[in-house]
Amino acid sequence: MATKVHMEALSPTMEEGQLVQWLKSEGDDVASGDVLAEIETDKATMELVARGEGVLRKIFLQAGGTAEVGAVIGVIAPADEDISGIEGVSGGNGASAPGTAAVEVPEAAPASPAAPPPSEPAPPAPAAVQAAPPVAEGERVKASPLARRLAEEAGLDLARVPGSGPGGRVVKRDVEAAKEAGVATPTAPAWTPDEAEYEDVPTSQMRKTIAKRLVTSIGPVPTFYLTVDVDMGRVIEARKSINAMLEKEGGKVSINDIVLKATAAALRQHPNCNAQWHDGFIRRFNAVHLGVAVAIEDGLITPIVKHANLKGITQIGAEVKELAGRAREKKLMPEEYTGATFSVSNLGMFGIHEFTAIINPPEAGILAVGGIEDTPVVVDGQVTVRPRMRITMSCDHRVIDGAQGSRFLQTLKGMLEEPTAILL
Repeated sequence: MATKVHMEALSPTMEEGQLVQWLKSEGDDVASGDVLAEIETDKATMELVARGEGVLRKIFLQAGGTAEVGAVIGVIAPADEDISGIEGVSGGNGASAPGTAAVEVPEAAPASPAAPPPSEPAPPAPAAVQAAPPVAEGERVKASPLARRLAEEAGLDLARVPGSGPGGRVVKRDVEAAKEAGVATPTAPAWTPDEAEYEDVPTSQMRKTIAKRLVTSIGPVPTFYLTVDVDMGRVIEARKSINAMLEKEGGKVSINDIVLKATAAALRQHPNCNAQWHDGFIRRFNAVHLGVAVAIEDGLITPIVKHANLKGITQIGAEVKELAGRAREKKLMPEEYTGATFSVSNLGMFGIHEFTAIINPPEAGILAVGGIEDTPVVVDGQVTVRPRMRITMSCDHRVIDGAQGSRFLQTLKGMLEEPTAILL
């Protein structure tokens, strides 16, 4: 019996997906559960698995193409079954002509042949790598997230690295070969008056979702802001002591790890802030699941430290580091970035003094953490310089009142100015 391969909802907020590459070709045998393709969702690059068995008889959507959730992008069926009646079906995108799928394929990225099955060995890297032909102005180089990160670390210009992946996509082995061959990063040419004054950059699935979510938040969420100024001297001392104890094990905690632990502890004392707004009711949580904002190549994602209130500082730090690393490679699973009860965004490492963050509905609050700066303050009638940090809380007024948010921030401030209070 024929099985339609649909563009599945691989994340809770996914509305459409971009096909990165097929891992099976037309004519390949397929077993239920086999990985058919890689799909870029609004959050990460995910694997699309087969829901039936037989032969991959038809591929509608080529690498680089985009389809709405529910669209038919392929057909699995026995080799001798007649599938002519379903080849033209395109679920979720409206009617389409026979033999086609109603999907969007970017003009700058023409359809490419399907990728060979993963069982075939990769071709050996050439002894010398020639620079790739120049990429057309405004055209984005097709490359895997891992290849982009490796190229950035090596100082390579991806536009000059020939790609061996589907449709000329630059993959890990191409970057490694270019590093060995010494492909140089060209010097930027001098500006001339006839150069284009702007560049249109296609939006990724993640960037589209970020835009929709932020519009949703700013519009209907009645938001107000509260700011506190915190003396971080004791936290700095505590961090030095903790890292000295962890030195033999090679471990280390950051200021942000301590802020996260203090936030989780403070939320346990103020459950009104550890809550979500739902139509008709407010949901308050006993456990604290902290969303930690992480900047990635084409957007922002908030992996979640589950049950942060039950974890120590070192455990939180290790978990954040591991989640952030996989977030940048777009390898997070949906359950790792959904279900937060409260979020924290820290831009202090970028030299930001103070900022406001946008609430991620249905959460009712988010902290915006600035950098630590030496600031003149009056202590016991004397002017002295102290390391100070500003924290701004964005509150959904439907859930959190001004007094409730203020009491939470005072508790958090007290814990950071006397870190032993976190243990109480």
